[in-house]
Amino acid sequence: MTSQERTVAVLGAGTMGSGIATVAVRGGYRTLIHDLDDGRVARGVDAVRGFLAKSAELGKLTEEAAATASARIEGTTDLKDLAGAGVVIEAIYENMAVKKDLFGELDGIVGKDTLFHTNTSTLSVTGIAAGSSRPERVVGTHYCNPAPLMKLVEVADGRHTASWAHRATIEFLASVGKTTVVTKDRPGFIVNRFLIPWENSCIQALENGLGTKESIDAAVTGALGHPMGPFKLLDVVGMDIHQQVATRLYEQLRDPKFFPPPMVDRMVAAGDLGRKTGRGFYTYDDTRLFGS
Repeated sequence: MTSQERTVAVLGAGTMGSGIATVAVRGGYRTLIHDLDDGRVARGVDAVRGFLAKSAELGKLTEEAAATASARIEGTTDLKDLAGAGVVIEAIYENMAVKKDLFGELDGIVGKDTLFHTNTSTLSVTGIAAGSSRPERVVGTHYCNPAPLMKLVEVADGRHTASWAHRATIEFLASVGKTTVVTKDRPGFIVNRFLIPWENSCIQALENGLGTKESIDAAVTGALGHPMGPFKLLDVVGMDIHQQVATRLYEQLRDPKFFPPPMVDRMVAAGDLGRKTGRGFYTYDDTRLFGS
């Protein structure tokens, strides 16, 4: 592979962006994580390195492998630094205009064959791709949260996505150890069409006193076989993110099961967003994505 083909750029240094960057460095790619200010970039880089260190501590990676992967992550606030990327993965907040503008700006920076991936879960891939002068290279790649632990990525082509871009995307995701499912460019794709109503129903069950957060989490992991209960998962995702995704899906689909329950609004207003703030459904001494 050329140096360009071995370089990945991730736009957005939040929970999802840093998680995707972790996947890329672990897969052997030099990875640049971009955000708007130095503080956000530093937190994103620290999150990647912290996850790798924790993996070594738990015996999931050797210390040598963790150190090698950590050396592959770099941060920047300058889009021009992404000029050598072969794959650009957008993982910023869900705003159509901002995503379109970002891809349009990158058109003049990266190579003509650079893949543009959007991690959107609620917006149209076709709409985002319209911001680029080369919409044929834009592909939807929705990583399931938490990205470093969940194998699945949903792949959704836009209206003008080229077959070469689709194939190259599948190959890239396989190279970082991901399993892919192909879906249509529709709100929520497959996973969030099921997940958001289910999470809402779990929150409603808690509000209604059906069980405690601990008992509901235990029931889901013990009886349904989920690797993580709904409230621990929501703490990883962030209540603000759940609120945004649920609201956007409700606005597009007009199905009440997508509308976030009142508890979501109260928790967001209180700043109880989950692990990243130290308190959500549970409390955390370590605010890293997978701290102790």
